Amino acid sequence: MDGFQRGFVLHTRPYSESSLLLDIFSEHEGRVTLLAKGARRPRSAIRGALQPFTPLLLKWGGRGELRTLRSAEATGLALPLSGNALYSGFYLNELVMRVLEPHTPYPALFHDYVTALTQLARYNNPEPALRCFELAVLEALGYGVDFLHCAGSGDPINDNMTYLYREQQGFVASIMKSQHRQFTGADLRALAMRHFETVEQLRAAKRFTRMALKPYLGPKPLKSRELFRRK
Repeated sequence: MDGFQRGFVLHTRPYSESSLLLDIFSEHEGRVTLLAKGARRPRSAIRGALQPFTPLLLKWGGRGELRTLRSAEATGLALPLSGNALYSGFYLNELVMRVLEPHTPYPALFHDYVTALTQLARYNNPEPALRCFELAVLEALGYGVDFLHCAGSGDPINDNMTYLYREQQGFVASIMKSQHRQFTGADLRALAMRHFETVEQLRAAKRFTRMALKPYLGPKPLKSRELFRRK
C-alpha cells in the first residue's frame, strides 16, 4: 500500500513475545490483518493507539494475507463508548470481521461505520445506529431488497397493509399470520428510509436484519451478543 489511509482496529491478539496481530477496517482496502512488530513492548510508541474505536492513520507494507504495519498515528481520542454502547461497538466490529471479504474495498461502508460509532457515543439508545449499519452492510454485500414495492406485482406498499418477507424475493402482501416474517407497510417504509420513529419499527427492523444477515453469519454465535445476555 502506498501512503496512509484511515482505519480502525477491530480486534487484537498476541503474536510471539512482543508483537500483535491486528484486524483492521480500512477506508480503501477494507478488512486487513496486520503484524505490528514490537507493539506489546512497554516502550512501544504505537501501543496506546492500537485500541478499538480510536481513529487512526495507518501505513503498511508486504504481500500476501499478512501485511506488516509500518506506521500508526491516532488522529483523535477514542470514541467514548461505555455500557450498551460499548457492547454495541464490539458487535459492529465482529459483524465487519465475520461478513466482509478481506482486501476488498468498502469505502461507503467505512463511512457508515464511522457514523454508527459516532451515534453510539452520542445517543443513549444504540438500536437505531445498529439497525442502520446492519442495513448498510447488507447493501454493501449486494443484498438488494425493495422495501417500497411488492415482489412480483411491483405495486407500491400501503402503510396500513401487512406483508410477508420471502427470502430471495422480497415482500408480498398477505393476510396470513406469521409473526416472525410479517411486517406492516409502515415498517417497510421505515426500513427504506432508515428512519425509525417507534419502538415497533425498531423491533421490526431488528427482525428483518437478523433474518437477512443469518446466511452471511452462519451457525456460529456472535460473541458480542453474549455480552448483552450477561449484563
